Parts: sequence; C-alpha cells; structure tokens
Amino acid sequence: MRCSPRWNEQQRSSESAGNPFDAVLHYRPETSDVIPGEDIMNRRQFIQTSAAAGLALSSGVFASAADDKKPRVGVIGCGWFGMVDLLRLMEVKPVEVVALCDVDQEMLKQKIEEVKKKDDTQKPKTYSDFREMLKNKDLDIVIVGTPDHWHPLAMIAAVEAGADVYVEKPISVCIDEGKAMVAAARKHKKVVQVGTQRRSTPHIKEAYDFVRDGNLGKIAFLKAYCYYHMRSNRDLPEQAPPKTFDFEMWTGPAPMRKYNPEMHPRTWRSYMEFCNGIVGDMCVHMLDAARWIVGKKYPQHVFSSGGILVDKKGKANTTDTQTVTFDYGDFPLVWEHRSWGKGEGYKND
Repeated sequence: MRCSPRWNEQQRSSESAGNPFDAVLHYRPETSDVIPGEDIMNRRQFIQTSAAAGLALSSGVFASAADDKKPRVGVIGCGWFGMVDLLRLMEVKPVEVVALCDVDQEMLKQKIEEVKKKDDTQKPKTYSDFREMLKNKDLDIVIVGTPDHWHPLAMIAAVEAGADVYVEKPISVCIDEGKAMVAAARKHKKVVQVGTQRRSTPHIKEAYDFVRDGNLGKIAFLKAYCYYHMRSNRDLPEQAPPKTFDFEMWTGPAPMRKYNPEMHPRTWRSYMEFCNGIVGDMCVHMLDAARWIVGKKYPQHVFSSGGILVDKKGKANTTDTQTVTFDYGDFPLVWEHRSWGKGEGYKND
C-alpha cells in the first residue's frame, strides 16, 4: 500500500493550510525515542522515522479519569463513523462531550445538534483543526473518525496530548504508519483501540465458539467476501469545494486531486489517495474476524490480483474486482470482492 507525501512548501507556509504535522512525533526505528516534530514533517518522513514495533493494539477498556468525574471526550472527524462511535459511547458510559472537530463547518453545525438531541446538557466546543483541539491536553478520550489517510497523524497527536484513543479501522494505509502508531501508544502508555467491530457482533461470537469447540474439525480453507456495490461509478464534474469545507486540510498528507462532490462525505472510499479501497474497508472487518475465530495472526505470504475490470466510466480509482489470498501455511484465507453484477431481487443501482 502507499505512503505518499504531499503538502508542498507553499502550502506549508500558507496561513490557511498551515503544517498539519507540527503536533506529530518522530520515531527513531533503532530506539523508539520520541523527537519533537518540526516543520519538515510529511508522510514519507513519518514512515522513514517510524518505530519497528508490533502491530497488535490493546482492545481493553479506556482508562477513566477520576471515578467521580465523567471522562472528557473529543472527536476528530465528525462524519458518519465518528458520530456513531460518539453517540454509542454516550449510551454505554456517562461522558462529557468537550469538543467536536471537523473541516466541514456545515457538518459541525449538524453534529452539535445531534449531540444535544442525545443529551441536552452537553455543550461541546467546535474546532476545524485538531491541533487546536488537543492544545490544552485536557481530554481523556479522543475518537478518530477521519478518512483513513489521517488516522496515524491524528491518533499520534492525541496520545501525545495525553488521551486514550478509539481510532476507526483500518489503522492506517500502510504497515509502517501502523508500527509508528503502536510505538506512540506504548511510549505514552495509552490505550488505543481500533474499530474492528465484528468481534462485538453476537453471531460472529457464536461462530467463534462453534469453531473453537471443534465442531468443524480441521480447517483447510476459509473464504470471506463482499459483493455489495459500495464503490461509486459516477462521473461528477470537478469543481471548487464549498466555502464551508476546508478541502486543503481534509486532503492533508494525501496526494492532492481535484475536488468533486463525490469525495465528501463518505464516498472518499472510492479514491486510492485516501484509502485502500474495499480491501482496506470491508476486508479488514472480515479478515480480522476470520483470523480471530481460527486463532491466527499473520499470514506467511499474501497474493493479490484484480483491478478496474468492469466499472470504468466513473472517476473512482479503487478496484471493482479483487481477490487476495492470505497464506497461513496450513490453510489459505481467500478474500474476494466485486462491485458489479446483480443477483435476482437485487435492488441497489
């Protein structure tokens, strides 16, 4: 997967764009020591200086503040997933929603109302830059619900600011960024949980118990798949982004491409600049559940083939067809997705 730098010198010096990496830490692979970030940070440098740590993150419960005090919560990225995570957290534990951060000002207005509708005692402040939100280092929990390409930088900045973090999956768009995230969590002794929610799904847990009890005997082949039409094939015109949407900051460390209304919100998953396509989305869920059920961690080899084989008319550059084989030695785990074709009774156009 890619770890590409962007943010040229003119953009770094721009008062409106700023340098989004000032609050991010450098990690030296040989020592895992932390060195304060300067104005040279970009994604490639972030990768080259990342620590060689393991990829496993804690799945434990977030550490609370004092027992008699509600944990103070902030959200970076207030789209669908960020708000689902926050509103569910408000249901399972009394919290104080202190801050909401998003580069889309219209979205922020809507999300404040959603929070108040859930609990009218909440009075969160709003931010357009997560560095400002984290500056006071007064948050106990930070939820990172940004597009995938921002996960590492936001998560590392949050643990540096003293918060435990719930970051949506996938952890990052490449392995070395994930290693740096683990190193940061360990360095600052913070709990970081990744949103691979399938382990909390009742029927997945039933499958886990069924397999672990030996009901299937020897496992010789696993398959996971997604045939949902989640990849956009529209060809919307390129245009200037809305004035209420900071597209420069939203793009951040990713390669810049011209804006079209398909890119925000949510449909950014159709563009490889910001994610790893359906493999980095649905496959992450299913692969995690499958290897958990059979008690495996890392494959010995990975093979992949596919491409844009059918839906070639739109602007999307993620694969519409892909097969990935994760070779675990004593069995293969095969992932397959396609975003085309209709079965009988299929309603999604």
